Amino acid sequence: MKISKQARRDAKQLFRGCAVGGLLDENRVRQTVQQVIARKPRGYVGILSHLHRLVKLDLDRRTARVESAVALPADLESGIAAKLNQIYGAGLSLSFAANPALIGGLRIKVGSDVYDDSVQARLAALQETF
Repeated sequence: MKISKQARRDAKQLFRGCAVGGLLDENRVRQTVQQVIARKPRGYVGILSHLHRLVKLDLDRRTARVESAVALPADLESGIAAKLNQIYGAGLSLSFAANPALIGGLRIKVGSDVYDDSVQARLAALQETF
């Protein structure tokens, strides 16, 4: 389904209205969606579709996943969390996980940004050069 330019503009305006202090407010998003459904303006399906996309992208930008080969000590986790909050701003939701397939190092994914300094990635890069 193609979304019109006006529907995109309306969705962006609604999305900006749902932000409080630079962070998305879940209750405002819910109320906005309910109001759009109740009023049913022209192209409301496109508006809701684009608004859903914007909310999903914002949630991805505010979610970080840190993977390591072994469980990290608490002081290292807090240091990584502090650095990521410094880079990406407050309101970042962090999750730490152990992934033995990495062999060593870290893989950090925030939205579409991926920082991969794992042994597995280095071995894959080395294999591609041969």
